[in-house]
Amino acid sequence: MQSKEYDYVIVGAGSAGCILANRLTEDENVSVLLLEFGGSDRSIFIQMPTALSIPMNTEKFAWQYETQPEPFLDKREMHCPRGKVLGGSSSINGMVFLRGNAKDYDEWESHGASDWSYKHCLPYFKKMEDWSFAADNYRAKGGPVGVNNGNNRKNPLYNAFIEAGKQAGYNYTEDYNGERQEGFGPMHMNVKNGRRQSTANAYLKPAMKRPNLTVETHALTQRIILDGKKATGVEYKHGGAIKQALAKRDVIVSAGSIGSPQLLQVSGIGPADVLKEAGIEVKHDLPGVGENLQDHLEFYFQYKCKQPITLNGKLDLFSKFKIGVEWILFKTGLGATNHFESCAFIRSKAGVEWPDIQYHFLPAAMRYDGNAAFAGHGFQVHVGHNKPFSRGSVRVTSPDFSVKPKILFNYLEKQEDIEGFRACVRLTREIIEQSAFDEFRDGEIQPGEDVQTDEEIDAFVRQAVESAYHPSCSCKMGTDEMAVVGPDTRVHGIEGLRVVDSSIFPTIPNGNLNAPTMMLAERAADIIKGKGMLPEDNSPVGIAENWQTEQR
Repeated sequence: MQSKEYDYVIVGAGSAGCILANRLTEDENVSVLLLEFGGSDRSIFIQMPTALSIPMNTEKFAWQYETQPEPFLDKREMHCPRGKVLGGSSSINGMVFLRGNAKDYDEWESHGASDWSYKHCLPYFKKMEDWSFAADNYRAKGGPVGVNNGNNRKNPLYNAFIEAGKQAGYNYTEDYNGERQEGFGPMHMNVKNGRRQSTANAYLKPAMKRPNLTVETHALTQRIILDGKKATGVEYKHGGAIKQALAKRDVIVSAGSIGSPQLLQVSGIGPADVLKEAGIEVKHDLPGVGENLQDHLEFYFQYKCKQPITLNGKLDLFSKFKIGVEWILFKTGLGATNHFESCAFIRSKAGVEWPDIQYHFLPAAMRYDGNAAFAGHGFQVHVGHNKPFSRGSVRVTSPDFSVKPKILFNYLEKQEDIEGFRACVRLTREIIEQSAFDEFRDGEIQPGEDVQTDEEIDAFVRQAVESAYHPSCSCKMGTDEMAVVGPDTRVHGIEGLRVVDSSIFPTIPNGNLNAPTMMLAERAADIIKGKGMLPEDNSPVGIAENWQTEQR
């Protein structure tokens, strides 16, 4: 068996792993091996923002996981793709750049993730960012990840959505990643010069020039090597051979919220009953591994459009060809945006302190696979209740890592989540019915005007919701008996082993997860290096003064 030694072995070249590889190899005396089962990200479908529906539905670029029949969604099996390529899920996602709400990180600290409150995290959000507009107390220029507003809302439907929100009594928020998230405004995307800003592009490729970084693709990590209660390396399959990589300092698992708990479990680290049932020797009974799984659900609120101005008119082959040619030649036009250029964050009811409903507006009526929802012009808003109370799990069934685990989110198990989606339906209808949409709105496609009562809404939601592809929290950070890692990202009870990715979130933030995952990796890199952390940033956080008594 071939064996080599490094200071750090990182499993997974995804949203977190690429950042760690870059930051750890800034010290030329540190050697790092980065292992990734997927291959190159050199594909137009990855690099061109508008093609986002293709890589997430392609076996070459994504693990095509399916959940177990979800008991509270009429036993539907839900699609759960995860990145399997350099850049991981940052190479297949929708590129929405969203930090979550400041209060989400204060919530982390209240769950035992000490020193992970917003004042600790904000400096690292700023460190990673190259904001295309003016820098301020909340935004920064010069970081690795370019962020902009796509084509700056040239389609009038984007601004109609924002204006409708204002007419319905909500705030206008110029920058939801700034002082106040709540309100309607422009949406940001991690795109720079027309190209996707994955962590592979922003972090890994510059670091691959360094002699102290080794990157091996098409390498399937089989298990973590343990010497008693110490991780000493990993065993992986590469080029038809079984190899070992030994870590002098740490093994860092960054395989994502499905892959990380799966790798821990097949290595004998996890809930003893789950491991025994799968035929795995228990090396370390850690009951929280694979538990606390959370995700965002959403559905599309779709309307017909009176005017022929939507993207439904751009779905024919000739239009797609023209869009592709302009992007290839100039990196401009409709190919250079994810098309989510306006958005909103609102509270579902009085008594909710910070937003728990998120909107992405799209000037088209189509599905995530890129196909039209109907013949004609339409628009839609993606809406979801983003602070779910339901919890699920990832559990292995075999010692073989290539056997997919059982995934169950228990979506809509809790009544609070059901009521949150009822609010999504009723509040969205009120917004779209505002006069700002009068010249565009031409009848509701989905849910349909016959969906009115609680029972009708619930039945619609069970059939219509889809995952927003934000699995997280399955190896949560904290200090209680179900915590998997401490605030220093070290696995409880195992020396030399860390987990750094979205699986260690204690709770899911209100928003898309790529930016929080990148921030987490930036901050974790400083923790791992043992260097001084960036100074706390106490910039104020905007929360509605009347949140206890009013919904808006």
